[in-house]
Amino acid sequence: MEGSGEEFMKYRSPLVSRYASKEMAYNFSDRKKFTTWRRLWLYLAKAEKELGLPITDAQVSEMESHLEDIDFVMAAEEERKLRHDVMAHVHTFAHCCPTAAPIIHLGATSCYVGDNTDLIMLRDGFDILLPKLARVVDRLANFAEKYADLPTLGFTHYQPAQLTTVGKRACLWLQDLVMDMRNLQRAREDLRFRGVKGTTGTQASFLQLFQGDHEKVEELDRKVTEMAGFKKSYLVTGQTYSRKVDIDSLCALASLGATVHKICTDIRLLANLKEIEEPFEKEQIGSSAMPYKRNPMRAERCCSLARHLMALVSDPLQTAAVQWLERTLDDSANRRISLPESFLTADIILSTLQNITEGLVVYPKVIERHIRHELPFMATENIIMAMVKAGGNRQDCHEKIRVLSQQAAAVVKQEGGDNDLLARVRADPYFTPILGQLDDLLEPKTFIGRAPQQVTRFLSEEVRPVLEPYKSKMDVKIELEL
Repeated sequence: MEGSGEEFMKYRSPLVSRYASKEMAYNFSDRKKFTTWRRLWLYLAKAEKELGLPITDAQVSEMESHLEDIDFVMAAEEERKLRHDVMAHVHTFAHCCPTAAPIIHLGATSCYVGDNTDLIMLRDGFDILLPKLARVVDRLANFAEKYADLPTLGFTHYQPAQLTTVGKRACLWLQDLVMDMRNLQRAREDLRFRGVKGTTGTQASFLQLFQGDHEKVEELDRKVTEMAGFKKSYLVTGQTYSRKVDIDSLCALASLGATVHKICTDIRLLANLKEIEEPFEKEQIGSSAMPYKRNPMRAERCCSLARHLMALVSDPLQTAAVQWLERTLDDSANRRISLPESFLTADIILSTLQNITEGLVVYPKVIERHIRHELPFMATENIIMAMVKAGGNRQDCHEKIRVLSQQAAAVVKQEGGDNDLLARVRADPYFTPILGQLDDLLEPKTFIGRAPQQVTRFLSEEVRPVLEPYKSKMDVKIELEL
């Protein structure tokens, strides 16, 4: 029966089977991992040959011609027999490179391929994420610019407060995302290569290979680091690179998760008010029971996955804390899960958030209605000031407004009616001197302060400049399969 393959008979991580992009899924795949191991063995052999070790051109060429043709069945059989993943792949590589077999992994320890490959995957993972984050910032910046001067109710304590604008609120989201861009860029640029350090980080095996020539050992480290595309290697390591590097990387991703959770929670709250909605497909079903519903499922997915992303940072914190002396192996199984899952999860929420920000729908009439319900209360100070300018007494006016406001509030809260404060003001002869000014006093745009100007300056000075390096990658659109 079609669709009854073996893969459906065992658990599959939904991060890969359901959500993640092909490029991020490949970045942490076995093929990427083990072909990188082979490239690292090639880099080591080349560098050792250049520095005078008896390695032939034929051995190097043989290794170069077998970087991709990995016999995964043989490797699995070797690992079952040897109980050592690196040596299993050394033997598998040696099987197809019999001439090069004696010099594969020469002088190295398992962490030469394991840790260096992890660092390459972290670097490449950041290189996948940063353009995606830049696209989210770009889409949201366009949204903020479009709605820079559209008044909307501000909320503090989730209670109506002074007006802001739709665009200014989006800038609050953008400010956090720009901070995340800097965090990810910094984490990526701070990554170094482990290089060739030996079993406890002393480079003793390489010093022996080069007969005590310290300069050649340092040059070997430099050459391999350069071949792998890194500018620097860590000058000191134990058997592994410091696991605080993993903390720094996953902290940046967890912080991004917090940002996305806040943004998508705001969108969900605004969707409840019917002021803003995420994209909704023509044939999309919001509820199996309630056909009228338009649930913010994309924002909910982002929140759900962002919680997982934030939780994952506890793994490298614990791992770094419990590493004994030069290294213990209780880091390995944990890192196989926490490192890939953090990048896969970040990848998914950025793709989903890009899809949301490319199709956000704003309902100005709903926003206007909500403003009308609350603005009369907010305008009371303006009414008092206008009456004083017209010759009234501030204290008398304050008392009049207080009484009328409480009456209007009772209509709203106890009777479920509309806010009729303005009608009460117009009906009271005391306010006759300013009746002609009431419409101007209640113009929403007079309550938004410098919000539009803040949006313009913020986008110009702090948002657009960080997008410059990613200009060539801005045209990618996201269509979610699920």
